[in-house]
Amino acid sequence: MIFSRKLNLYSYSKGKGVLPIEIIQIVGVALVSTFLALIIKEQKPNFAFLLVVFVGCSIFLYLVDQIYLIIHMIEEIAVNAKVNLVYVETILKIIGIAYIAEFAAQVTKDAGQGAIASKIELAGKILILAMAIPILTVLIETIINLIPN
Repeated sequence: MIFSRKLNLYSYSKGKGVLPIEIIQIVGVALVSTFLALIIKEQKPNFAFLLVVFVGCSIFLYLVDQIYLIIHMIEEIAVNAKVNLVYVETILKIIGIAYIAEFAAQVTKDAGQGAIASKIELAGKILILAMAIPILTVLIETIINLIPN
């Protein structure tokens, strides 16, 4: 509850609040580009694919500011809770890897390269596991120290 109130106050105090209008704009651009891609695909399939990739990247870039606000708020909460920032940064990197791998896999699936998309997903999962090992090690050590001998 406190987190959501702080996030709302922080984002709206900066004049960058999440408004329903933003999702309407994103969906509008996505739908228009989808219809254009379907029309263009009949004549020039390469241009249709480029349009889809361009719009996908544009939507992602449009959301970068909101992503920054979320990351900043999570770091602020971690500092207030006196949590080691190394763990928070690692978790944020893991989340970033998951989103980037998913985005890249979807783009390659759109290009008709399902095999490459599955390899991107596998690489993302392995990188996430590799980055999570230090956190899992600390968690297991903490649990072992809590268990009485």
